[in-house]
Amino acid sequence: MTKSNADRDREATGFQEQAPYDESIDLRTDFVMVYGLNDTTPERIARWREAGYRVHLMTGISWGTYQDYLDGRWDGSDHWADAQTAGDGSPILHGHSTDIPYMVPTFSFTEYLVQKLRPIIELGVEGIHLEEPEFWARAGYSESFKREWQAYFGEPWQAPHSTPEAHFRSGQLKQHLLSRSLDRVTSVLRDEALKQGRQVRFYVPTHSLLNYTQWQIISPESRLRTLPSIDGAIAQVWTGTSRTPNVYAGKVAERTFETAYLEYGIAQDLTRGTDRRMWFLHDPIEDHPDRTWEDYLANYQRTLIASLLHPGVSRYEVAPWPNRIFNRPYLREGSTERQPIPADTATSYLIAMNSLRDLDQPEVRRGNEGPRIGIVLSDTAMFQRWSPGGDSGHYDGLQDALALEGREQLHFSDFYGLALPPLYDGQRVTPVQLENVLDTPDALDDVDVLVLSYEFQKPLAPGIHYALAGWVNRGGSLLYVGDGADPYHAIRSWWTGRYDTCADHLAEALGADRKRDDIQPIGQGRVRFLPSRPADFTESPARAAELVTAIRELAEAGGHTWEPTNWLSVQRGPYLIGAVLEETGGSHVVEGNYLDLLDPQLGIVRRRELGPGQLTWLRDLSYDDEALLASAGRVVNWERDQNGIRFSCEAPRGVQVTTAIRLPAEPTTVNTSHQYNDGILWLHHPGDPAGTQVEIEF
Repeated sequence: MTKSNADRDREATGFQEQAPYDESIDLRTDFVMVYGLNDTTPERIARWREAGYRVHLMTGISWGTYQDYLDGRWDGSDHWADAQTAGDGSPILHGHSTDIPYMVPTFSFTEYLVQKLRPIIELGVEGIHLEEPEFWARAGYSESFKREWQAYFGEPWQAPHSTPEAHFRSGQLKQHLLSRSLDRVTSVLRDEALKQGRQVRFYVPTHSLLNYTQWQIISPESRLRTLPSIDGAIAQVWTGTSRTPNVYAGKVAERTFETAYLEYGIAQDLTRGTDRRMWFLHDPIEDHPDRTWEDYLANYQRTLIASLLHPGVSRYEVAPWPNRIFNRPYLREGSTERQPIPADTATSYLIAMNSLRDLDQPEVRRGNEGPRIGIVLSDTAMFQRWSPGGDSGHYDGLQDALALEGREQLHFSDFYGLALPPLYDGQRVTPVQLENVLDTPDALDDVDVLVLSYEFQKPLAPGIHYALAGWVNRGGSLLYVGDGADPYHAIRSWWTGRYDTCADHLAEALGADRKRDDIQPIGQGRVRFLPSRPADFTESPARAAELVTAIRELAEAGGHTWEPTNWLSVQRGPYLIGAVLEETGGSHVVEGNYLDLLDPQLGIVRRRELGPGQLTWLRDLSYDDEALLASAGRVVNWERDQNGIRFSCEAPRGVQVTTAIRLPAEPTTVNTSHQYNDGILWLHHPGDPAGTQVEIEF
């Protein structure tokens, strides 16, 4: 645990908030993202800075309170034609709003955003976050989009849902428009900041490519790696995205932990191999307001643990909207009365949030050192989220997904059919961004077996196949899964007219026989073509096992040892993080001397048996002799000498703080409520963002 304010420069933890400063939501992180542009923005920025924060600003780039643009107050022209529009002519609105549409990022709307954000530079913010560049797959019918189509493709607009090709091209255009707008806004504002002698960083908080594809939304995704004025991203993964149901072994269910694990996995590719920053988001509540405190906590912990199993990232947005966490009532299980946050729940959240600052650990050990399996996901999967004659409905996390019309399309079984079977076998599965192989030579260095299908996505350039062929020739193992039945194989693109499908060009680049159904040696590596539809592997346990066998045989042919397990875990310095896979069954026993970081009392664990779906985050007490072990507050101004320990503990007002400190003997005097046992001193006091002074005398 860190013990000073000196580490704020790393900006390891932060949160976003639209409400004005309040001591009950002062989480004492390194930075705060003041949300939204209105008359109160300067005052809110000044007040959070006064509280000791590094201050950023966040606003939506595709939606927001931009009524002055829509109704003509900005330039004298009505701009409702720039609203994203569905096939029936209705604007697509954000959430439950009636006057906040998602916007088509035209030149005029982009210029409006530049002018709207320009005054923010003078307020001295260190970062600007342009969140959620989003274009709905079912949109594309507004007059402004039709003009952009003509300009981009040089031919008349086609209704996006008229043919697979029209839908795919609609997706390409939507991604282009969003990327163009982001590039313009960030480049102009960065230049203006430099003219003023200021350094302002620009970030894009964005859902994962996996979630956007599942929810049928287009976003820039891989383009964020190459836009020159973007400094990084926030992976907006949380309960609301990760509890979206999917299918495994014939069963439809919410799989929050496993889905979050895959979402955080693909999100890393937005910055992996670059010097750009990545924060992982956690949300202790979620946008759906009618769940229980118990449900929120359980699913928060599932996403939290899923994120910590990816040690390549050690920065976190610990919460969006702490005001809705700590100051709004929600239901309790078995009750119809809404109640404020339970004291233990608040303490548990704060212990996690403060412990996250210590996850940048140089030593990492994985529980399973087996083959590393990459599941390929391309931006183009977002362009194919449509089935002829089908309607997948509208889903943004606020509906009952299990009752949604067209929910089979929502499941995105083509991807989960490839990813869930090896994951439930306990293997190290991570989605891989296909586009990265073009500009990142080491994009596949951490992959032993790559699973690829073009039945739900397509390669945008033939160079992708030459990069894959080079990787295979150097020793990689590639499993291609596909039966060629996807109607999108026939769209106009670089392979059509020369090859039946893009997979035929892949085989040519590899020097392999596409018609063979066995492992073919390619240089030092190998490839197998499996003529199946990816979604078929969701149908039954037998089909899931069939895919696992195919992947395992490739891994073993490459010299890897395959050990099935129900336990996913990683040790990051003193922190043991693990989960028992629910669908795999069985239990796992953890033994040692640990402090339980998911326990609001920070209890000691010497033996724990974890059942299916259970997870844990423990601090190994035998790892080092660090005195400060964990706290629900931020510990600063730590001093220790032969007479005792003194520090200040900062926490939101209203939270009950628990702190655990290792001491060789019981102290003589402590100025807070406390108990001592087994070499651990537990301190308890109410939260105070100004700091509670703690004095311990030996």
